[in-house]
Amino acid sequence: MSDASTTTVVSAKPVVLPALSGRGEDLQVRVSAPATGGDLPVVVFSHGFGWSMDGYAPLADHWAAQGFVVVQPTHLDSRTLGIPAEDPRTPLIWRSRIEDLTRVLDGLDALEPAVPGLAGRVDRERVAVAGHSWGAQTVSTLLGARVLDADGVPGEDMSDPRVKAGVLLAATGLGDDLTPWAVEHLPFMRPSFATMTTPTLVVAGDNDRSQLSTRGPDWFTDPYTHSPGPKSLLTLFGAEHSLGGIPGYEVAETTDESPARVALIQRLTTAYLRSALDFGDGSWKEASTALEADPSPLGELRSK
Repeated sequence: MSDASTTTVVSAKPVVLPALSGRGEDLQVRVSAPATGGDLPVVVFSHGFGWSMDGYAPLADHWAAQGFVVVQPTHLDSRTLGIPAEDPRTPLIWRSRIEDLTRVLDGLDALEPAVPGLAGRVDRERVAVAGHSWGAQTVSTLLGARVLDADGVPGEDMSDPRVKAGVLLAATGLGDDLTPWAVEHLPFMRPSFATMTTPTLVVAGDNDRSQLSTRGPDWFTDPYTHSPGPKSLLTLFGAEHSLGGIPGYEVAETTDESPARVALIQRLTTAYLRSALDFGDGSWKEASTALEADPSPLGELRSK
């Protein structure tokens, strides 16, 4: 892997994709990529509740420096848009988020030339999705997860064959364990991972306790436990929902700030994406072996 600290990254924002019917707002996107190199794979990143294309610099900048084109849409729940809770679109924002990701994949022809010098350097056959928190649930549907209705019947299949791999960071677990408030107000938070067949790395903190669930931190391992392989699970010791600070540098919602933990996530997610997208360089095996051999590891890794 290249040295991310010395690689020049070029970003363009906002790149605007016109609104589709019912969205009401044009889709604003940030696109980041290394200044040089070709055959660059794509990572589409879905932010957590309230964030925007400007968040998650510790991941987006690192991945771009390591040779990925990182595309970050701003979903309708973003604080930058200020859509009120009583807006008629609010109950279906979960669905709009998924449509945003598909819109990005459909719009790569428009997004690619928005970054100076990027045209002709993108590998459309190597596409991954990643997300944190609500964003992780959003991207899981493109990996094959389904949303259950009130009777437990799976909703439509929204998986996307263009997506070859995924990274789920602090993804919410099964809906059977929601609090009464969450059941009433977040009915879409009932995923089934039984059909999530796309290769995926699940990252969970063993001190991540959600107010939406009656269970403990193991709730966030459900996407690994209840999905078929091939999957990997990185459990981070002592990590809370921000996983050490991935939403941004020194942001207020980070309750467990740990530069070392963020650095581990950077290394392992990059190595996983390179492996899952068939770089053929052995970086995932090297990173996994290094974590296992660490006398004071920050987490543990399992695969199936």
